[in-house]
Amino acid sequence: MGGLPGGKIERSEHDYAEWERRVDALMMLLSGVKGGRKLMTVDELRKNIEALGPEAYDRMSYYERWITSITQTMIQRGVITTEELGRKMEQIAA
Repeated sequence: MGGLPGGKIERSEHDYAEWERRVDALMMLLSGVKGGRKLMTVDELRKNIEALGPEAYDRMSYYERWITSITQTMIQRGVITTEELGRKMEQIAA
């Protein structure tokens, strides 16, 4: 399977943060799994996660990698622009 070689997989259960649940729901909607518009595929999610490079991959959590990949896919498909994203992030930070 894809991904980077690593050590033992940690299979401990944990409570998901609200933002992690939202990222998961967003992926389900964008991929059409839960009846949303099919704006991206799981293959695109994986491709953009693998494109992060080892340093970013190791630094980010599972759902941080997901949201980064989703964002990159939406930019690649022209759904959003980097300028629109930047403006929205500035609004939220204000």
